Amino acid sequence: MSEAEDRELRALQAALAAEHAAVYGYGVVGGKIGDGRRGEAQTAFDAHRARRDTLVREVKDLGGRPVAAAAGYALPFQVPDAAAAVRLAAELEDRVAGVYSDLVRAAGGGRRALAAEALREAAVRAVRWRGESVAFPGLAERAGTAPPSAAPTA
Repeated sequence: MSEAEDRELRALQAALAAEHAAVYGYGVVGGKIGDGRRGEAQTAFDAHRARRDTLVREVKDLGGRPVAAAAGYALPFQVPDAAAAVRLAAELEDRVAGVYSDLVRAAGGGRRALAAEALREAAVRAVRWRGESVAFPGLAERAGTAPPSAAPTA
């Protein structure tokens, strides 16, 4: 396997692991979310399950053994009510967007297009949950900063 294929496989595995965590997380979201947003949570849950299944096939196509889901995942904070469930959903989408950003960098061709589409979908879902957007979806290290080319000059 070439170095580029190995890098792509590692990024695919990271995306798959993130999708496993998102599916788990949306199980928590669905248990706490209010009736008014339950359909939105179900749609996101289904989308992440579909992405997970696609990534399993992509990993196998590259000759890898897909990373398995964990029995459970540590949540970034407690989710006692619907408001916390909404925050968790936004956080899940941010995290998924981050790994798809890495996959966009590592992949080529059809896999890059798949990753870019997944990144866009996660960013849109995060905006819907959060009610506002971030400057650089999927690039947490750049959030809230201007790109170098846009820096003011003296």
